[in-house]
Amino acid sequence: MKVILSQDIENLGKKLDVKEVADGYARNFLIPNNLAKPATEATLKELATAKETLEKQAEEDLKVQEEVASQLDGQEIEMAVKCDDSGKIYGSITAVKIAKAIKDKGFDIKKNQIKLVEPIKEVGEYDDVLIEFPHGLEAKIKIIVTEEPKKEL
Repeated sequence: MKVILSQDIENLGKKLDVKEVADGYARNFLIPNNLAKPATEATLKELATAKETLEKQAEEDLKVQEEVASQLDGQEIEMAVKCDDSGKIYGSITAVKIAKAIKDKGFDIKKNQIKLVEPIKEVGEYDDVLIEFPHGLEAKIKIIVTEEPKKEL
């Protein structure tokens, strides 16, 4: 029996794939659990239009991601933090703090897109901060960590 998969199924296929499976497997497992639907003429036409729509959305998303990556590439993000006398910062600068600083500049970046070798723990300039985007795009930014001015008592 030919079926159209409704979602990714391990060892069978990806969402919207048309697969030939055993009749019992389709009727007793895939279809009742909404993992697939029978591949009729009508559902195959729906599948074709759904794939076209997904391709157009993917192209538009790629253009948007390329634009954001090009705008972000080479940016310098300055972060002022509290430090001790030797230049070590209290706590560390992680992907979460970098994502918030980037968001403050107007870019919608999530913490899991930021790739740090290790958290930043000292004042200085860090050129190796990589931001990964969907579609295999990347941008490199520079993080400049400065000491927050100490308040006089």
